[in-house]
Amino acid sequence: MEESEEPSDDTPKEENHGTESFRLHMVTWNVATADPPDHVSDLLHLTSPKSSDLYVIGLQEVYSGPLRLASDSVLGDPWSRRVTSALASRKYIKISSIRMQGLLLLFFSKLEHVPFIRDIRTTYTRTGLFGYWGNKGAVSVRLSFYGHTFCFLNCHLAAHMNYATARVDEFEHIMDTQVFECNEAPGVLDHRLVFWFGDLNFRIQDHGMHFVRSCISSQQFNLLWSKDQLTMMKKKVEALQQFEEGPLDFQPTYKFDLNSDTYDSRSYRTWLFFTGKKRKPAWTDRILWRLRPAPALPPVVEGDDDGGVKATASPVKQAEELAEYPLNVRQELYTSHMEYGVSDHKPVVGVFRLQLRKVHAAPLVRLRAEGEWSADMDPVVLYSPQQPFPSSSWDWIGLYQVGFSGVSDYITYAWVEDNEAALDDEHMQVFISKEEIPVRGGDCVLCYYSSTLRSIIGISEPFKVHASKVALEEGVMPEKLHGLDQITADELQK
Repeated sequence: MEESEEPSDDTPKEENHGTESFRLHMVTWNVATADPPDHVSDLLHLTSPKSSDLYVIGLQEVYSGPLRLASDSVLGDPWSRRVTSALASRKYIKISSIRMQGLLLLFFSKLEHVPFIRDIRTTYTRTGLFGYWGNKGAVSVRLSFYGHTFCFLNCHLAAHMNYATARVDEFEHIMDTQVFECNEAPGVLDHRLVFWFGDLNFRIQDHGMHFVRSCISSQQFNLLWSKDQLTMMKKKVEALQQFEEGPLDFQPTYKFDLNSDTYDSRSYRTWLFFTGKKRKPAWTDRILWRLRPAPALPPVVEGDDDGGVKATASPVKQAEELAEYPLNVRQELYTSHMEYGVSDHKPVVGVFRLQLRKVHAAPLVRLRAEGEWSADMDPVVLYSPQQPFPSSSWDWIGLYQVGFSGVSDYITYAWVEDNEAALDDEHMQVFISKEEIPVRGGDCVLCYYSSTLRSIIGISEPFKVHASKVALEEGVMPEKLHGLDQITADELQK
């Protein structure tokens, strides 16, 4: 389902009383060990007149056989490669990813936001086989986006109709045990905004197969909502009540015959050779969110020992921060994509509008290429910190091709501490070895990577790396070209 009914909006950020608007596109899909389809542009709404600022893709049951896991660790898994390829040409960068067996979570951002995505951390929780096996559980990514803390939690919970309570127990266990190496928000619910999504496996109970399929055929989905297990459990469990979800105005996304829109039609054989029941359709694949509520302020008690007021500062400070830097969430779309048939689940998409006031409006570091760059001399990077940040001996500056797809996609890099020299009170120089500079040149950018914040905290303007004059004059252009050299050569032959 595309968003053609929405008005065109090529600039998703909008000024509104000091706040700006950002668009988040989320996908959850149990891919049932299948390889990705040839095209994912419809799934990512790449032809929509509205572009997204952030993409979060959560997959379940990615094929994780031993040989595939070994190759994926070297080459990357097919799903990551397919999504990255689709987004990189549109200047989206893969910021983070985490995989636990079949669970995979990918986070992408437009290039312009990358220096403002900081404190990236990932973690996982196994719940399969009493917590020893990762076929079920959760993977998560947490980060700071313009100073606002976000957490994305991709789950695959226990299956089957009778395990609704077990699914809630797993959810609560995941929330209790996931801890990040981050003082600001060490727990999932400490973040200002949490997205909980995945194959949550909640089913439609009580209603019979005929009634469920009849409601689906007539698109009277609302007749099924009251017996949706997640909806029912939210009335009983306080932890679930904190999460919001849009209306389920789309077909249940499980279970389908492969490569079709037909719900489960096969006959099953049990271990005693009796015919098993067909799977009843259900909304197993969900996207929910939680915006952290304002803290309850403590009562004011006068006359403490110091003649002041007894009060806890933390809730007051939190309330002040919420008022000064507001954050609001509005869901614009919640739907399934019926056209994808490689799995017995259909993918679910949620599109959100995030309205916020930036806590950080300037990058931590500004940097630029100094002078002319080529492989004929050691080039120089000029950088200047804009405000204090936790620098480390493991910080580095990387040279990237324009249109790079991820942090590890650098051409070459230099350790900042080992290669820097002070230019003046505000600026530092970092020298990069000419040996790794592409001799054919190309269009590049520089990125400063903070090891402590685990993120890029500064990106230069694009600049030209010139072809090596020495190599051209001496006719010693290498037969085996550097990656950027090869791209440049290919473009010249077109």
